[in-house]
Amino acid sequence: EKALLIEHVGSTSVPGLSSKPIIDVLLLVRDSSKEDDYVPNLITKGYVLRIREPEWYEHRMFKSKTKDINLHVFSLGCKEAQEMLNFRNWLRINDHDRLQYEATKQELVSKKWQTVQEYADAKTPIVKRIKERANNYFS
Repeated sequence: EKALLIEHVGSTSVPGLSSKPIIDVLLLVRDSSKEDDYVPNLITKGYVLRIREPEWYEHRMFKSKTKDINLHVFSLGCKEAQEMLNFRNWLRINDHDRLQYEATKQELVSKKWQTVQEYADAKTPIVKRIKERANNYFS
């Protein structure tokens, strides 16, 4: 009853989109800032808290000890969580944006990055444009 929504998100959730072999999962809980309500359960399931971002929608990110999974935790009703779902759903139905996103990812993956965050930041302009169209479509 603590997991209010569990969804496969990220590039691996979009058929035909190239991706790293890492599964991104979205988990919605009542209040992600109340870690005592859900973190112990995730730890017993083999997850490790890697990122705590109270300033960004109370986001928490866990890594699995045994699988290539990034588990993103947000609170129910979080705007960013809905935008993640909209982005995924839009790429599943819009060939033009999926192909444009794919081309951008292919161009960026060929470059050398010191951190994964640098790669993610480089994708921000196209992600913002696609998110805007997806949010307009699904709102």
